[in-house]
Amino acid sequence: MHTQLILNALRSLREQKPLVVNITNYVVMNNTANALLAVGASPIMAHSRQEMADMMSFAGALVINIGTLDSAWIERMTFAIEQANQHQKVVVLDPVGCGASALRTVTSRRFAELAERLIIRGNASEIIALAGEASQGKGVDSQDSSNGAIKAAMMLMKTYGASVVISGETDYIIHQTFIEQEKNILALDNGHSMMPQVTGMGCSLSALTGAFAAIGETSGLAAAAVFGVAGEIAAEQAKGPGSLQLAILDVLYHLDEATLAERLALTAIDTSDKIIG
Repeated sequence: MHTQLILNALRSLREQKPLVVNITNYVVMNNTANALLAVGASPIMAHSRQEMADMMSFAGALVINIGTLDSAWIERMTFAIEQANQHQKVVVLDPVGCGASALRTVTSRRFAELAERLIIRGNASEIIALAGEASQGKGVDSQDSSNGAIKAAMMLMKTYGASVVISGETDYIIHQTFIEQEKNILALDNGHSMMPQVTGMGCSLSALTGAFAAIGETSGLAAAAVFGVAGEIAAEQAKGPGSLQLAILDVLYHLDEATLAERLALTAIDTSDKIIG
């Protein structure tokens, strides 16, 4: 069932080519725009408050990435989230470096509280810090294991009514429907250990999460699956981080449903399992 959801979502995304508004950081604008184009979506890297009301009236989703945060960005992001709420659009929050500074932590929580339709995508340390627990992040890098963030992610789901994607060696998807109907969270063991050596990998996943949300797949599962499989295949072709960055774009562009289904490493974990509780 979950595999079919992923395949259907990829097909729908390529048919609909949704427009995704990204207020993201200076480091990764090019990376994330290209990842969206490669998978079949349409990116716009809009930042001006003067045009945001117009943008959110016809865009499919809003991605907020706090990687290069300052007071001007906070004001713009706040207004963009308000406009997304007004037009009932999903907001994907990437709380980059949450826990590394009070500014990032307070701002991330403020945005999570403000967004009415929310998906949170972060690494384990960011998810733990956002939930108010002690994390072991080093700047924007996670020092916590992804399974160690599951309890924090479930707390965020309950607090903000959000879907939560924890990125790491294993990706975890915490979504209210999966838990209510199946008593499960989902785990993905795709990707490759070289991916953290390329800046913007998590940011690109957040952008793809916005693209899939724009066509109605709001769990974060399809984006994590597609990006993980793409990274895994790209790493087999790459000689190092530089060629990996290019190869991921090519794989996203060429990835077909049969390959995606064949490579998918997806498991369901019962919420009573010791890893959770």
